Amino acid sequence: MKADIHPKYYPNARAVCSCGATWTTGSTLPEIRTDVCSTCHPYYTGEQRIVDTAGQVHPWREENPANDLHGTHERRQRRLQQCRR
Repeated sequence: MKADIHPKYYPNARAVCSCGATWTTGSTLPEIRTDVCSTCHPYYTGEQRIVDTAGQVHPWREENPANDLHGTHERRQRRLQQCRR
């Protein structure tokens, strides 16, 4: 086997998210910067953010108001209550 082919391992590497959360992990880099973490990711927080860079989400919502994702929780709760009756 070749000697010295593996990168240096940092057992206390610092990970920093754009939301400000930091944690320690093991990595081959001393510092890791990320855009999304479990503190700010919509899957874990339960909040929905749609990033509309091309301007296509707003016209879609106007054309399909029934498919609008805002308020789906309330609609789901109403449907469940109606089914339970």
